[in-house]
Amino acid sequence: MTVDVRVLDDPGRAAAELLAERAHAGGHVAICGGSTVGRTFELAASLAPDWSRVELWWGDERAVPPDDELSNYRLARESLLDRLGTTPRAVHRIQGELGAEAAADRYERELDGMTLDLALNGIGADGHTASLFPGAPGLEERDRRAIAAEAGLEPLVPRVTLTPPALAAARSLVYLVTGEGKAEAVRRAFAEEPSGQTPASLVRGRTTIALLDAAAASLLPGFSDS
Repeated sequence: MTVDVRVLDDPGRAAAELLAERAHAGGHVAICGGSTVGRTFELAASLAPDWSRVELWWGDERAVPPDDELSNYRLARESLLDRLGTTPRAVHRIQGELGAEAAADRYERELDGMTLDLALNGIGADGHTASLFPGAPGLEERDRRAIAAEAGLEPLVPRVTLTPPALAAARSLVYLVTGEGKAEAVRRAFAEEPSGQTPASLVRGRTTIALLDAAAASLLPGFSDS
């Protein structure tokens, strides 16, 4: 499936603008964790302080309490939710404190009948996205929308993740990737044949956009930052 690859000076702002547009339009939005997105969330909150038309979901979460420093929910609360003038009409937090299996089962029930309008994903240096790691059994999941997953990198904490079918149903799947350390994963995700060793190469929405900086895009065929 075709990916709309955009190499930008500030892909984080572009992602924030897409989140803000969706906040104005309303719908179901899934967000990610990771080191790149905190500033994006802050910008999105300033661009669209009213999220009352949005139901907010998470693409993945670690099996930790919501106030833990490893929690994706905590990152979103501090960078996005606490900065909004009007909060989302629903916040569907993955309850990681229940343990990965129980939290995945509860999230699976909550996801029933829901279709994402926008999912914001990152890509790890190993090619993972959400908590779908290279060679993981979850890449073969076809029935469930949420599953427990073992971590494929530090910190080695059990996780809950959306599955490939849940993400494939998203009306718009947006990858936000920056930095030279991600360049090889970006090349494998967007310029090579899909492979279970690069989960991001397998995960596409109905439409898929990749927002990259020049460093992350540097190994794509034909790329030149001149």
